[in-house]
Amino acid sequence: MRSRFTAHVARDYGYLHRTYFTSSQEPYVEEGPTPANAWTRLTIHSHTLGASPDLAFVEFSAFYVHEDGEAALQEKSEFRRVEGDWFYIRALRLGPAPFKSTAPKAGRNDPCPCGSGKKYKHCCLNKAA
Repeated sequence: MRSRFTAHVARDYGYLHRTYFTSSQEPYVEEGPTPANAWTRLTIHSHTLGASPDLAFVEFSAFYVHEDGEAALQEKSEFRRVEGDWFYIRALRLGPAPFKSTAPKAGRNDPCPCGSGKKYKHCCLNKAA
């Protein structure tokens, strides 16, 4: 993951081609000049192994300079090790991770969280559905 970010920074498109599983078996053909982002930094949020030790998932934010300042590309990616080399497979999710509330949910007979003083089932339960 870090080596691919470094290749983006250095504009080493040959390396990116060789480490992207879909294109790695094809010969690299250099394209004309392409506009590139000015990448500034990389933050890895999590790294988890898959069902086998040759499968991994990485959540990261890659920051770059944009017209309005610094912007971020957030992604969760899949990587696979083939014959000792890691390859980028695909993006599983673009954007930040889904928000999961840690607040406990109100039970049917609990007081309604809106503060009405009624039980939840007689107040906001039907509005939530």
